[in-house]
Amino acid sequence: MILVTGASGQLGRLVIEELLQRVDASEIIAAARDVKKIEDLGQRGVQLRTLDYADASGIPAALEGVTRLLLISSSEVGQRLAQHKNVIEAAAKTGLELLAYTSILHADTTPLPLGNEHKATEALIKVSGIPYTLLRNGWYTENYTLAAGMAVAHGAVIGCAGEGKIASAARADYAKAAAVVLTSPVQSGAVYELAGDEAYTLSELAATISEVSGKAVAYVNMSEAEYEQALLGAGLPDFVAKLLSESDTGASKGGLFDESKTLSRLIGEATTPLKACVKAALQG
Repeated sequence: MILVTGASGQLGRLVIEELLQRVDASEIIAAARDVKKIEDLGQRGVQLRTLDYADASGIPAALEGVTRLLLISSSEVGQRLAQHKNVIEAAAKTGLELLAYTSILHADTTPLPLGNEHKATEALIKVSGIPYTLLRNGWYTENYTLAAGMAVAHGAVIGCAGEGKIASAARADYAKAAAVVLTSPVQSGAVYELAGDEAYTLSELAATISEVSGKAVAYVNMSEAEYEQALLGAGLPDFVAKLLSESDTGASKGGLFDESKTLSRLIGEATTPLKACVKAALQG
């Protein structure tokens, strides 16, 4: 049985969809804190289980009978390590064939502060005794294209990444990679640095938005503090504004760049082009 945590989230749902193309629904368990959000998957034959990263007492029951586990990193930055530890400790007592974890690109060397909890989680997994695969996911292209409409409206992409290159990929590309790993022979200790085939700067992102929309869009580079304030002014929560501004600074230092094309080799096809992601975002 393959269990996917965080199945009500955007990545989790996409992984389930990919798995449904590879194995029978009866072999898949979708786990979420609130299973009401994934009842539609249950109607398609997927088994549903409640799994709350923060509730250590309830995790063992959720993992019963599971042979392969995808631990999708918690969305609660700052609380991730403790939550991941709960799942890893429970999983270590089950005899899992494989624990796959969605980490961050170049977790061991990343300049992004976001990488600290991922690096610590990887360390816990490595000493757990569980056969594991680390899916070091790069940036989602959607992290930038989500604001494409606003960029067109204001004629600007804003950020603090300078000329740092970003080798992002669509969320669906990373979901496909996870499904491939979960349904392939186990390669214990494998580490995949996953990133898009096409790297771009935010100036190039602005140019692509201009091309697709037919309206002039320029890139406005700011300091990290200025960018964070701009995001706060746009109504983003404090922690999101800080995360995005710190990540852009990390991108300026090469933290979101990788040219190995490991992702496209793993999924057997090219990653989704930036232009296609921009088109999808602007079409709503």
